[in-house]
Amino acid sequence: MSFASLHQPGNPLILFNIWDAGSARAVAEAGAAALATGSASVAGALGYADGQALPFDLLLTVVGRIRAVSQLPLSVDFEAGYADTPQGVAENAARLASLGVVGINLEDGIPPEGGIRAAHAQAELIAAIRANSPLFINARTDLFLQNPAERHGSLVAEALERGRIYAEAGANGFFVPGLTDPDLIATICRESSLPINVMKSPSAPDIDQLAAAGVARVSFGPFPWRDAMAGLVQAFRDETSFQANRA
Repeated sequence: MSFASLHQPGNPLILFNIWDAGSARAVAEAGAAALATGSASVAGALGYADGQALPFDLLLTVVGRIRAVSQLPLSVDFEAGYADTPQGVAENAARLASLGVVGINLEDGIPPEGGIRAAHAQAELIAAIRANSPLFINARTDLFLQNPAERHGSLVAEALERGRIYAEAGANGFFVPGLTDPDLIATICRESSLPINVMKSPSAPDIDQLAAAGVARVSFGPFPWRDAMAGLVQAFRDETSFQANRA
């Protein structure tokens, strides 16, 4: 089954985002159908901030190690492309494809926290990748991440227009992280020609609700890594608490 065919509205592909070869092996052995990295997780695990602070060559190294431990389809969070021109973004995407990556996320947010790229400019990046690679391009809009929830309803029309433009440029999927209202999610799913990806944040609807809304892909973003780090901290505190009790 191809990676694209795993994106089924109402029966979403679940991507429990990984950050290194060890987490890739663990999630694969747990029964995942595919793997996906999360940029904040990969960066944080290596001591970098999110927002393309991680050197691209180091990302390639991480991806190479993940591919060494699992042959599951792998999608990589490509952030904003790690370059400033369509040609540069396309060349970087091709380097990922050469490692056996089948998909990428490409966001229209300008890192770090630089606003939103104009839709036509983002479409040029998508088109450049599409002209040079068969990668599954999951076009991400940061409209909902960069605006408070009370404004999300007023942003749906713009998000759908961006999705239309990105689809025409060659995108295969449309990612709307930050959107958690089930009715708005259902509207996006109904009106978009692309399969919709939603981030399963703690405030997002449960997976059954997302499936009922027509979501085709559910990803967990940075939350598995954050939970793992919180578990590590708590384990340390539990195992060393005797020292505090002896003081």
